[in-house]
Amino acid sequence: MAMKKTSKKNAVLKTAIRDKQTEHIGLVNKDAYLEPFEEAIRGRHEHALWKLNALTGQGKRSLSDFANGYKYYGLHKVSRGWVFREWAPNATAIYLVGDFNDWKETDKFKATRIEGTGDWELKLPAKALKHGDLYKMHVYWEGGYGERIPAWTQRVVQDEHTKIFSAQVWAPSVPYVWKKNTFRPKTSPLLIYECHIGMSQDAEKVGTYKEFKDNVLPRIVRAGYNCIQIMAIQEHPYYGSFGYHVSSFFAPSSRFGTPEELKELIDTAHANGIAVIMDIVHSHAVKNEVEGLGNLAGDPNQYFYSGDKHEHPAWDSLCFDYGKDDVIHFLLSNCKYWLSEFHFDGFRFDGVTSMLYYSHGLGEAFTNYGDYFNGHEDDNAICYLTLANKLIHEVNSHAITIAEEVSGMPGLAAKFEDGGCGFDYRMAMNIPDFWIKTIKELRDEDWKPSSIFWEVKNRRADEKTISYCESHDQALVGDKTIIFRLIDADMYWHFKKGDENERVHRGIALHKMIRLVTASAINGGYLNFMGNEFGHPEWIDFPREGNGWSYKYARRQWNLVDNKDLDYHYLADFDREMLKIIKSIRNFNRTAINEIWHNDGDQILCFMRGDLVFVFNFSPTRSYTDYGFLVPTGSYSVVLNTDSKDFGGNGLADDTMTHLTNYDPLYVNEHKEWLKLYIPARSAVVLKKN
Repeated sequence: MAMKKTSKKNAVLKTAIRDKQTEHIGLVNKDAYLEPFEEAIRGRHEHALWKLNALTGQGKRSLSDFANGYKYYGLHKVSRGWVFREWAPNATAIYLVGDFNDWKETDKFKATRIEGTGDWELKLPAKALKHGDLYKMHVYWEGGYGERIPAWTQRVVQDEHTKIFSAQVWAPSVPYVWKKNTFRPKTSPLLIYECHIGMSQDAEKVGTYKEFKDNVLPRIVRAGYNCIQIMAIQEHPYYGSFGYHVSSFFAPSSRFGTPEELKELIDTAHANGIAVIMDIVHSHAVKNEVEGLGNLAGDPNQYFYSGDKHEHPAWDSLCFDYGKDDVIHFLLSNCKYWLSEFHFDGFRFDGVTSMLYYSHGLGEAFTNYGDYFNGHEDDNAICYLTLANKLIHEVNSHAITIAEEVSGMPGLAAKFEDGGCGFDYRMAMNIPDFWIKTIKELRDEDWKPSSIFWEVKNRRADEKTISYCESHDQALVGDKTIIFRLIDADMYWHFKKGDENERVHRGIALHKMIRLVTASAINGGYLNFMGNEFGHPEWIDFPREGNGWSYKYARRQWNLVDNKDLDYHYLADFDREMLKIIKSIRNFNRTAINEIWHNDGDQILCFMRGDLVFVFNFSPTRSYTDYGFLVPTGSYSVVLNTDSKDFGGNGLADDTMTHLTNYDPLYVNEHKEWLKLYIPARSAVVLKKN
């Protein structure tokens, strides 16, 4: 009898094991169309698990412990003086030269190779260096020599006259004391103000961290955003690169001020309830050799892929070798450094598409799921991004990670346990492209609410996105922002109150409607680039030879929005009220989007989220009286109207009215009645159920 029971037990156990083996991974469970590619998805997941175990000694230490490279490498003040370390396996000798030794090689400042490793170390007494000293490395290798800035340095400065970059000893006698040590971002929804410190001031110069804290941060607080995303933090030799050609990954750009001033900016933002994330560039590196990692010690492939994968064909930059543990160590340590030392709340990873594919996504259409699993993906890069997300959330469980990714690869913003990469959000990069195409190619009469509604909601159900109307790239010379596409040069001549022409009226109306329909359909967050909320009229043109190294267009003209005689403040006021309405609904981004009605012939769209009803009339000429929508029975009040005179509209509707629904016996059981509205042409209104 006992033998029969045991046999039965074994059969049940075998069945359970077999069933478990045939269970789909989470990504496939949530999207059955991925089933043909489950083996590839599992392979990527297992690759990340294998690498995680390898880096953590099979779990004997945490990934966070592994990512402490910034505490070991570079120059550090210790109890008995100073210690300097550099990873340079191809070097034959390394000297530190600087202000402390008249920039001459001496035995006292010669590093020693740590036996059995590619690391070099130099220990110095306390009096050998002082805060503010400039220095570099002289690196020798078989058959060559070069002057270099250490890869792990945390401070780099540029000489104002010679334009030469040097590392700088940075050990202030009084370290920065954080006023707010703990901070939890508000993410329901996440409302991001994307900004650039250097071009954030009215003055024709490079702005500073302190000026941003004093002058711009208060504007962001008043505008209602709960997160700032700062570009160009990592040191970059060429200002005009927008910060995307990084040379020193651990050094906050000194052209904007000191590390302490950056910390104070972040601290002050936190005190005001504002999260701070940074654009982190791990997709490529500047080719410079003296300032960057291009040829640190005679091996151009120390940090980068060799052969055809070495250089990025479109960006004139170098591509990291994500298959090397030392490179992963460098990049993961970089993530932890910014989180731990500067209290950043997370990252927007730049150029993720470029990392995912050997082709960098160039010239590829990505029209079906097979395009994401056909063998041209860089599994090393996918593994790195997965580990980066695990590390970031291990260091700070409330951290925010966003993938800037255009191909639409499934799983980027899905949980690691489900076979995803673990990003919290991905950029909804389809939306800006849609608005450009619509404005450029379609007459106003041909705008279809069904297409608009589909596009602003076009995303994977299991991945949160950051929606936005236009990218910072559209603000650059050679492209156009939405306001400039709508109004163009008439902004210069007809943006004064009372002097608007029809083109300006159209532009102001559509600018508000485009923002409202985009922001009201979010499932994660909403992003705006600095100045676009008020329709900044000038493009961005960084100082360069072609413009006489001028700062005229590398700034934000806040005086325009502050001038109440001009129309700019209407757009800013609307943006503020729009965000206020979105934040008035608890967990707005998680509420269901329920379509009430669309009619492409009338150019009308209506949908509900929670107690809010959003109504859009995209028709340029037709206003509608008593246009009916079947909504939950009750009374509704107007909480936002793009046509209000407060926002530069015509004020054609009476927004003080309470709208009562009209009885219809056909829908009694559904508890729905008709809400009838007057909807002026080219306007939108938001009502709240009382």
